[in-house]
Amino acid sequence: MGYPSAQLHEEVACIALAFHWPLSDILDLEHRDRRRWVTEITRLQ
Repeated sequence: MGYPSAQLHEEVACIALAFHWPLSDILDLEHRDRRRWVTEITRLQ
């Protein structure tokens, strides 16, 4: 079972928009860490 690409794109877009991190840095994050950042970013908006 692979990781849903739509969800990955959503996570990358959210983190990139909030922090201006490069794609490679965001993709290097573990799934759990990416989800945590997305959760925190969403709570702040």
